[in-house]
Amino acid sequence: MQDTRPPVVTDDELGNLTQFEFLALSSSLNLADGHARQDLTLGQQRVVDDLPQLWAQAVKQPVDEIEREAIGTYFEVLGQRSYPAAEGRVLSCYSSSVAMEIFARSLATVTDRIALVHPTFDNIPDILRGVGLELVAVEEEQLHGGDLDAALLDSVGCLFVTTPNNPTGKVVSRERLARLAEQCARHDVVLTLDTSFRGFDPAAHYDHYEVLRDSGCRWVVIEDTGKLWPTLELKVGWLVSSEHNGLPLGKVYSDILLGVSPLVLLMIKRLAEDAADGGLADLHRFIATNRAIVRDGLAGVPGVTFPDPLSRASVERVHLGSRSGLAVWQELRQHNLFALPCGPFHWARPEEGGNCLRIALSRSATAVEAATRLLRSVLVAP
Repeated sequence: MQDTRPPVVTDDELGNLTQFEFLALSSSLNLADGHARQDLTLGQQRVVDDLPQLWAQAVKQPVDEIEREAIGTYFEVLGQRSYPAAEGRVLSCYSSSVAMEIFARSLATVTDRIALVHPTFDNIPDILRGVGLELVAVEEEQLHGGDLDAALLDSVGCLFVTTPNNPTGKVVSRERLARLAEQCARHDVVLTLDTSFRGFDPAAHYDHYEVLRDSGCRWVVIEDTGKLWPTLELKVGWLVSSEHNGLPLGKVYSDILLGVSPLVLLMIKRLAEDAADGGLADLHRFIATNRAIVRDGLAGVPGVTFPDPLSRASVERVHLGSRSGLAVWQELRQHNLFALPCGPFHWARPEEGGNCLRIALSRSATAVEAATRLLRSVLVAP
């Protein structure tokens, strides 16, 4: 009889996190990728129902007008009222990863070394390394603590921070961002933020662009709609930059794409309007409920803890005690349940994440409940 079980993956064969996510795409218990895959709300369903009308509008309305309105609506609902509306300062991309690639290529023309938060999602270091940049790890605790070392800042051309961070959910406060920006201005370092999970945490809704503008530093921000709404990968990433940033962002952007679909921009505008009309608060309650399902469902399992008690991001880390995250992932895969082993998030020292899994919470409550029951059964099995 043929063995149909999936092959065992060894540490040496451990791929990047996107490869793990790809394996999960067809599973009904896919709690791997952080993209939104829950059911549409009534308000979001109305936007989808209006797609034929949005198509007709996209054909008739000038693209620059559609783009301007979509950007303004989205940034406003997340508190980013001081974003630079001037031409060429907000570039619309197919995704935040495309925005990241444009940023990385641009940065590589002016420096060969970048300081990067540790841990964070591994496609960020992969993209940065891919253009030849040398990475220097900055521990998350350092970013939230005292001043960064002056020698470190003198040795790099950029400081890259993910806030809220993925997978920890930690948010750089207004006061801390102001201090980091002040240090970057003094050392002429580009401060770059990835804010892809901003929408989930009100603590990240203070006006980042006001802080950055007032600091006088050179800066770049990557925004993303793809984590917020279940839009079947129809999304926009925005690459936002300061004036006189010293990077050829516009040139590299034009090398890669012309623009994004006006239909998608109109959809994003409507979804942002729904978010402002109570949809965002509903999303926060939905994620909090799913987080509670995971924590309550795993309560009492020996060795299991939750390292990020204050996180409001749409992901949850589960520390497995002495268990290997990869080994537990292998066991779950036998049951067609997928999460992410956390080793690759710790891109400088993967062993530091070796005993954790990351659970995606932007799923139906039914799927999260079923997955949590199955995970518990695997963890308590003799």
